[in-house]
Amino acid sequence: MSGFRIDNLQYANWSEKIFRQMRAGGLDAVHVTIAYHETFRETVLQVERWNRYFEQFPDLIFQGFHADDVQLARDTNRTAIFFGFQNPSPIEDDIGLVQVWHQLGVRFMQLTYNNQSLLATGCYEDDDTGLTRMGREVVTEMNRVGIVVDMSHSGERSTLEAIEHSTRPIAITHANPHRWHAALRNKSDTVLRALGDSGGMLGFSIYPHHLAGGSDCTLDSFCQMIIDTADLMGIDHIGIGTDLCQDQPYSVVEWMRVGRWTKGIDYGEGSASNAGFPPMPDWYNDNRDFGNIADGLRNLGMTQGDIDKVMGDNWYRFYTDSFGGA
Repeated sequence: MSGFRIDNLQYANWSEKIFRQMRAGGLDAVHVTIAYHETFRETVLQVERWNRYFEQFPDLIFQGFHADDVQLARDTNRTAIFFGFQNPSPIEDDIGLVQVWHQLGVRFMQLTYNNQSLLATGCYEDDDTGLTRMGREVVTEMNRVGIVVDMSHSGERSTLEAIEHSTRPIAITHANPHRWHAALRNKSDTVLRALGDSGGMLGFSIYPHHLAGGSDCTLDSFCQMIIDTADLMGIDHIGIGTDLCQDQPYSVVEWMRVGRWTKGIDYGEGSASNAGFPPMPDWYNDNRDFGNIADGLRNLGMTQGDIDKVMGDNWYRFYTDSFGGA
């Protein structure tokens, strides 16, 4: 049997169509974003929304809590859904909510989303001051209960300090190497080496603003980047986190970028003329195309065992080590 297929970051406009496409693509597990700037109560409403999806489509999806749920999904021809935050706003200023959210099924939390937070500095700030005092305490608590520290939208110093302070390996769930494409969100070789050396995980993103060539990025270029990064970090520390935002309207881009922190528009990695979701590359439109990545890696000479690691087995091992209490 082939290895697991795990996409470790999506924020789609969820629907039965997308859940069926997950099944058509053979995805055993997907880490989904349930919060960008939401408060505690607003994020609870997202959990309620997902509970209705689980009730409506039990033959397609169910909520995952443990790594074993990935195997259960494979055995029952379904997709396990794991919750995550792209900002620490749902814990507000209360460290006690870290455990509450773990109990509700949250398994990943970014310490920042582009901006400075109570915990760390985002990748769009001019001055990265690293983990704050609260940030260090929250990382320790996340380590204790089993929520993965995610530094996808964080600055370099903050990310390196998170790697150093965390007693468990951290993740960068959706980003690419900065040397391949110089987006602010993409990560330096220094960060990637430290991530690999510490046992952490990088999920490669297919969001066009993160790609060399943008929407015109070729499958060969993307897969060669994966191979090169395996040489840098080690094949055991890489996976996929597509950042698929399928069927989302422009208003969601505004919410992601702006939240409530400004009255203006932050175009992020785009511009006023390209502020919405850019077209996906022609080799990746939705979950049904997940296997194209494996085909691309195979065509460039990667062994089947290493392909299985990239496509999901590495994330499965990481889940096994990360989701339980310390």
